[in-house]
Parts: sequence; structure tokens; C-alpha cells
Amino acid sequence: MNDVKDGILGFAIGDALGVPAEFKSREELKQYPITDMIGNGTHNVPAGTWSDDTSMTLATIHSIIETGTINTNDMADKFLKWYRNAEYTATNKCFDIGNTTLQSIVKYELKQDDAVNCGGNREYDNGNGSLMRILPIAYYIHYKQIEDDNKIYELVREVSSITHAHEISVLGCYIYTRYCLLLLDGINKFEAYKELQKTNYEMFSEYALSKYSRILQDDIAKVSADDISSSGYVVSTLEAVMWLFLNGEDYNNTILKAVNLGDDTDTISAITGGLLGIYYGSIIIKSDWKTTLKRCMYIIDLCNEYNNILKRSI
Repeated sequence: MNDVKDGILGFAIGDALGVPAEFKSREELKQYPITDMIGNGTHNVPAGTWSDDTSMTLATIHSIIETGTINTNDMADKFLKWYRNAEYTATNKCFDIGNTTLQSIVKYELKQDDAVNCGGNREYDNGNGSLMRILPIAYYIHYKQIEDDNKIYELVREVSSITHAHEISVLGCYIYTRYCLLLLDGINKFEAYKELQKTNYEMFSEYALSKYSRILQDDIAKVSADDISSSGYVVSTLEAVMWLFLNGEDYNNTILKAVNLGDDTDTISAITGGLLGIYYGSIIIKSDWKTTLKRCMYIIDLCNEYNNILKRSI
């Protein structure tokens, strides 16, 4: 069985590599590329510091450990602990929270509705803020051996909708989750991509599906680098992640390519790192990156606990 720490460590290290370069342009990074895990940079934080991406992912894992299930209100409670009390952070400092995420969890905090009804549902709410924390749900579905398309869809929709409820965001999370599930089943990444394109998407509108046509209908791997955006728009983020993963040959080189695409570097590197970790395993990640990663043993311990909880259900 696949170990949770492979994907999550791959994710967290990608996040930490990307934090210092966030919002830098591709042109600037071509001139001064990121080649190692460094500190300072955009957010002026120590080397190995991860961002909201990893914090919310760890909060999601902790919620499932404590509740034994997918409980969106409990997840939202833990997101509030992250935002208000800096829990699940690398250095006891909360930074880099997106507007849609912030508005959604504050809406929940004010008890305006259940968490699943608090996410942004407008067209311009389609940032990558739910895609960046959906990986634990793929592990949950995999270990629980959930195969029903509608059940998988509902789980993904509910978790995404805590912060991002628009169909385009939910679809991005669904595509990524389904691809993770294929990789977790041990399928070659290219065969898995073919299977992904054949997956049942009847629960989504033609409008939403059209946004992801370069992934679902064309071959995203064949798109030129110049035509790959690395913005925080959920569609662009998923395109970049799939492009990087399908064209990559290992973890260490591919994750640096992710960082050096520029713009939303931490999130794109984190989500790419999740796929790379699943596929290649965390053992091949540069050891000094693991050593530099803040609270690395905390992440590993939480992953081991998550593994144990999930395996009990097999």
C-alpha cells in the first residue's frame, strides 16, 4: 500500500521550495533560478518554511484522524485554528492566505452557515485554494476503497466547498483526485492520464468541462512551456501541475522546474510535489531538503497516524 508520507512530504517540500519565489516572474527566475531550498525571498521567512497550502492540508489530515471521517465543519474549525492561532504552521506564523479562503472561513466563524455552504461560488472565486488541500481526500478514498463515482464526487465537492464552491473549482479538485487515485493504484502516469480522460464527468456542466479541455480532451503534456500559465487560477494551476508531472522524470529536477515557472510558485510546486511523491516515493527526495524542512518529523508523525487510521478500515 502507498504511504501517505510520500505524497504529503513531496507536497510540503514543494511548498517550502516555492515560498521564497512566490510572485516572481518566469523571466526573473530564468535569470536567477531557484536551485535549492532557501530562506528570505518574497515572505522573508527561514529556509524550509511552508505556507498555507501545507498548513491547510495538515489541518485536513488532523480532522480525519480525530473524527475518523470527512467532517467539513470540523475541518473548518481546524482552518480557523490555523488562521487565528497559527496552528499547523511551520514557524507559528500564519501568512499568505487567499481572499476567497479568508472570506469563507470567516463566514463560517460568524456561524452564518455550515462549512459546506460557506465557500465562494462566483466565477471569480476560482482560485486554487481548495485544490491545494485536496490530496488527503484522495488517500481517504483510496484506503476506504470507495469506487462509486457519485460518492467520490460528493466527498470532493463537500471538502472543496468549505472555501471554493464554484463548479470549476470542484471539477479541478475532482480531476486531481481521480488522477491521484489512479497513481495510487500503481498505474503508469501516461496510462493513468488516458484513464483520467475516460473518467465519468457527467456530474459537471459542459461549460465547466470546457475550461479543462486541454487536460481532458487534448494532451496537456504536448503544450509548449510558453503556453503554460502558472497563475493562481485553478484551471491554470492544474494545467501547469499536469504538464510538469507528465514531462518530468524524477522528483528533484521536476520540482525545481515547477518553482521556476514563477508566479504562484508555492502552490504549483506543492500540488506537483504531491503527484511526484506518490509516483516516485519520498525516499528519493534530496535528504538535505527533508532536513531543512521545518517540523519535518511533525509532518511524518501526522502522516504515520493517518496511515494507521486509514489502514484499520481495510
